[in-house]
Amino acid sequence: SHEKICRYIARESESVVVSVGYRLAPEHKYPAAYEDCLNATIHFMKNTEHYGVDPANVIVCGDSAGGNLAAAVSQTLAGRSDLPKLRAQILIYPGLQALDFNLPSYQQNRGVPLLFRERAVFFALQYLNGHALHMQEVLEGSHIPPDMRLKYRKWVSPD
Repeated sequence: SHEKICRYIARESESVVVSVGYRLAPEHKYPAAYEDCLNATIHFMKNTEHYGVDPANVIVCGDSAGGNLAAAVSQTLAGRSDLPKLRAQILIYPGLQALDFNLPSYQQNRGVPLLFRERAVFFALQYLNGHALHMQEVLEGSHIPPDMRLKYRKWVSPD
């Protein structure tokens, strides 16, 4: 389903795009998908010569939950000195924060299909623990301890 966009990104960025299939929630809870993507990326980066790929031209990319996974893999690999550095990360409408589902973008787009605010929370809960029992608490923001909310206020805030 993503071959056309992968080919486009590879061609336009003059990079290598490898599409990684990963286990999906709710059957496979966190961190299964992350581990799948990380392990595949590490394997590929350790074996670029075998694949005939210049390691300086490797990017990671993902959309939606895959954007979250691409960002997590990039952050994990950034500190690794035993692997070539990734050229870049491309994140297409990534799910990057679950601290506050009441930020202006969620309010402004609350009725815009396809990913309604409630649906975003539902999918985040499915990804993390396989069920949506705490959806209302997450929508209200009571799932985050006050000290954590203060700690991240500089980066996750309506301001």
